[in-house]
Order: sequence, then C-alpha cells, then structure tokens
Amino acid sequence: MEFGMFHEFQWSPGTSEIDAFAQSFAQVDAAEDWGLDAMWLAELHLSPYRSVLSSPLMIGTAIAARTRRMKIGTAVQVLPLCHPLRLAEEVATLDHISEGRVIFGVGRSGFKFTYDAYGIDYLESRERFAEILAILKLAWTDPSFSHHGHFYHYDKLDIVPKPRQKPYPPIRIAATSADTYAAIGKLGHPIFCASRVGTLSELGPNIGAYREAYAEAGHPGRGEVYLRVPVYIAETAERARDEPEASIMRLYRHVGERLAASASPGVDHRDERAARGERLQSVTYEEALRDKVIVGTPAMVTDRLKGLQEELGLDGILAELNSGSLIPHERVMNALRLLCQEVMPHFK
Repeated sequence: MEFGMFHEFQWSPGTSEIDAFAQSFAQVDAAEDWGLDAMWLAELHLSPYRSVLSSPLMIGTAIAARTRRMKIGTAVQVLPLCHPLRLAEEVATLDHISEGRVIFGVGRSGFKFTYDAYGIDYLESRERFAEILAILKLAWTDPSFSHHGHFYHYDKLDIVPKPRQKPYPPIRIAATSADTYAAIGKLGHPIFCASRVGTLSELGPNIGAYREAYAEAGHPGRGEVYLRVPVYIAETAERARDEPEASIMRLYRHVGERLAASASPGVDHRDERAARGERLQSVTYEEALRDKVIVGTPAMVTDRLKGLQEELGLDGILAELNSGSLIPHERVMNALRLLCQEVMPHFK
C-alpha cells in the first residue's frame, strides 16, 4: 500500500507565513528521510490562518529540488481555475525537474467562493474540468494538436516540454458525489475518495460503483483507490484522542461553513455539497472518531488501516496529519515519524 501525507502547508493562528513555510518544509524533509512514499499538495486559495499553499506546482518544484526519492502529487489541482496550456507546460516541467516523480491529481473543488474570486462560474466547473483534462492529454502526447471546444480553441500547437513520464504523469481524479465515481471508472483513472465531508462507511457502495464502471469499460485491473483521511498517531490512545480534537473540529466547522455558503442558484437552491456542509457544522468529535478519522497508537492505526484496506480494497492513503492547522509542529513531526517507522512497515 502506498503511504502519503496530504499537506496544506498549514498556517496556524499566532504564527507567521514564514513559520508556515519553514515548518512545512521541515516536515517534507523528514518525510523524505523516513521513507514516506509520496507528498500530496493541496490547492487552497484565500485561506488566511489556515494555509499558504495556493501554488502547488511551485511548491512541488521546491520539493523536487530538495528530495530524490519521494513522489510529488497534487491533491488536487483545481482544473477549472487553470489555463490549460500554461498548466500543461508547468506540470511537464515539474515532471522533468523531479526526474519523473509527479503524480497529477485533479479535481473541481467544492468551494464556490474561489470560483467567484477567479471570475469563473461554478456551474461551469464540470464542463470546464472535462475539457481541460482532454486538452492536457492532447498537449502532452501530440506534437501538433488542435482542439475546438466550448471554452478553448487551438490549432496545430506543439507544447514543450513534453512530460518525462510517458505518455504523461499518472492522473488520479477526486471523486465526491455518487455519480462521479462511475464517471471516473468509465474513464479508467485511479480515484481519490475522502471522509472529510462524508463518512468512511459511505465509501463502500461508491467504490463498488467505480469498479463496476471501470470493468464494464474494459480497463485492465480493477481500478486503483486512494483514501484521503485525517490521521493522528501518538504513543498512547489518550494522547492520540485528545491532542488533535480542537484542530479536527476547527476543520469541520470551517469546511462546513464554506460548503454551506456554496448555494448554487438554479440547482434546487442548494446543491448536495452545501447540504452536507450544513450537517458537517453539527458533527460531534465522537461521531468523527467513529466514522471520519483514524486516530490512535501505531498498533491501533495499523489495525484500522488493515481493516479499511480489506473492506474497500485500498491501494494507498493520503494521511492528513494536521487537519485544521492547529496541531503544533512538533506533534505533527512525531505523528509523521510514527506513521513511517511503526505503521508503514506492516504494509510492505
């Protein structure tokens, strides 16, 4: 199983942006030294005192320059906010700088306010996502590609550089609503799933729909599934439970507020994500511990992950070690060390 850390380059209240970058890079360096498989970079905009990670490809380039082994992933690059030609060039450039260590995770994001700030209609996000993904694949594989779609029109362009990995870096797509699982399965790409908005127990039927569509489309294998989930590990069960509580609950309140504010006129007034956002604001920590997060000693976390691996057929995890941005740097480093040194060896 692949083990990764989902990183937001957290900016905690009471600290500076300088601290946020310094501490986050220290965690990246430790992950490289301790043998973590992949570092996953979020894309978050306009989030003071939560994150400074608005430019994942720039951060990815810095990580590529200071590491030699660990894979570098985006989780996720928000495609509808990007210009496809510029994105094709920058991802391919990072793939060369990292010597082929890029995993390109993509999605649409559920935060309508970001689309508003960028001047892009959120109701167009699904169509923009599909068109930009198609353009990227053409740009990376065709020496003279043309495209005529709803949003973009190109004639006989040759994007350079082409990616080092052929035909292009592995693409993984975030699945959120039930219909997207089957749609991604039909495309034949690996998926990210998550328990941040929903619960772990909800994932089984959706993953089943993904794998069914994957098989019906004739793709080889069964389809890869990667779980992004809040994880916290400490030497005792009591510490593991208590230390992340304020931070995890801060995340749920923040995400819940943002999603609840994402009412989309013309889509039954409130879309599914907004309704889930309202429910997320009332979730209790006991509910989160039961079906949304993985916390405990190394042995407890190992057992929980083995159970989920068997139940869901997981190929890897993206461990959120500082959900909510309030966990002190030293505790994040300790949780990361325990993950790499005392949990990962049971899966190799």
